Amino acid sequence: MPDITVLISGSGSNLQALIDAEASGVLKGKITQVISSSETAYGLERAQKAGIVCKTHTLKSYYKGTTKEQKLERQKRREQFNKDLANLLIYGHTESKQDSGYKKPDLIVCAGWMLILSPAVLHPLEEANVKIINLHPALPGAFDGTHAIERAWKAGQDGEISVGGVMIHKVIAEVDRGEPILVKELELKKEETLEQYEERVHSVEHKAIVEGSNIALENL
Repeated sequence: MPDITVLISGSGSNLQALIDAEASGVLKGKITQVISSSETAYGLERAQKAGIVCKTHTLKSYYKGTTKEQKLERQKRREQFNKDLANLLIYGHTESKQDSGYKKPDLIVCAGWMLILSPAVLHPLEEANVKIINLHPALPGAFDGTHAIERAWKAGQDGEISVGGVMIHKVIAEVDRGEPILVKELELKKEETLEQYEERVHSVEHKAIVEGSNIALENL
């Protein structure tokens, strides 16, 4: 059975959907580790309860001792963060040598990972033949990047669009521009609050993350 690593940054409700799908035999892989970009992410508790190995890889630890004005220094440290993340995924720790007992994942699922993955992460993964997919709460080519749910809802309220949605896509350097492998559309309703739309999006996400992961696993 293929091994899955899940990347998270927050509450981990989509991670929970994957955990539940594995427990019920629906997920066609095994979640072997969860890596969080935040030490306080509730998703870590979800993973621990399920007996999954947890790791944290936080950008703030790399920025320690710098100020926002030190842009070049921070850029350098961000790139190191990315290189170390690639090593953590491929070798099991931040140095580029194999950690005994560690097996690289067959698939990485970004389930609410809030940091951009640069070529410093993506190229080593590609060379190591590790596939990576992401969940994004918008349709292909619409509302790339952050706050996609709010932006789609606002466009719906303003009468600019009538359909929003969720996609699972391959991860490339251009944010949210990778080839979609699963798309689910959602009608935008004028009478609906942002909170109500958000709730519907999350409900669809929990199904899409499992279906999209299974498609990616079948195509390994």
